[in-house]
Amino acid sequence: MNPVLRGILAVIAGFVVACAIMIVVESINGHVLYPDLAKQAQGVTSREEMKRIFAVAPVGSLLVVLFGWSLGSFTGGLIAKWIGKRPDARHAIIVGALIVLCAIANNLMLPPPAWFWALGVLLPIPIAMIGARLTPQQA
Repeated sequence: MNPVLRGILAVIAGFVVACAIMIVVESINGHVLYPDLAKQAQGVTSREEMKRIFAVAPVGSLLVVLFGWSLGSFTGGLIAKWIGKRPDARHAIIVGALIVLCAIANNLMLPPPAWFWALGVLLPIPIAMIGARLTPQQA
């Protein structure tokens, strides 16, 4: 397969897998771990109301979201490196960068605490690179 096409497919597949994992973890967060918080936030469109909800949200609920983003970044980076078949981590870095862009967009819409902002922007790329580093060697 053409290496450029393989690289594009690697990034797309890594990002899709990462998003699927993040959706599953965040669904578990809202439906199983913190259902009352999810009900409280359901249908809220006011930025000020969301800010108030974030202010009283358990730290654990935000940590679960960061865990989902991290797990998605790790797996997405691993998948991108595995499919891309390159010795470097460039495809994983692109997946991590896409997740950072999603985190920025999410944080602009929902005003989380500053520590959540910082971790949401700083973690995805290095964690995607770790996933790439731990990709099994291909024959």
